[in-house]
Amino acid sequence: MSSQQQQQQEVDWNEILSSVPYPIEAFAFVREGLNYAVEAVHEDSDAMAEDERHISGQQLCLAVRDLAISKYGLLAPVVLEHWRVRRTRDFGRIVFAMIDAGLMTKTSSDTLDDFQAVYDFDEAFSREMLVSHIDVETR
Repeated sequence: MSSQQQQQQEVDWNEILSSVPYPIEAFAFVREGLNYAVEAVHEDSDAMAEDERHISGQQLCLAVRDLAISKYGLLAPVVLEHWRVRRTRDFGRIVFAMIDAGLMTKTSSDTLDDFQAVYDFDEAFSREMLVSHIDVETR
């Protein structure tokens, strides 16, 4: 077992979840979104060292938007609302809670402000945008 796996087992999720108003499913989704973003941004991410796989807050927000639409389709805004994720800054709060718990790392230039107003949820998850993304994926 790697030290990262040991560290993840020792994480006190109750403490993390009490520090921010999001359910554990939102954390799992953001982690999945991080992997999705790394693969989209870095061509050969598997061959890269962990510290070379960095993505920005903006890149993560765009990736989780696309992942939500891909996974949940027209229900994406409903799922995110159920998790109390209503703006891109919410993704940042989840990320920084995981950073504080040692589950993720950041560079010295990464801040919560990197997640501020990356896109408007009402526009990004409007019916028209959802249908256009879903239509492109099914072609």
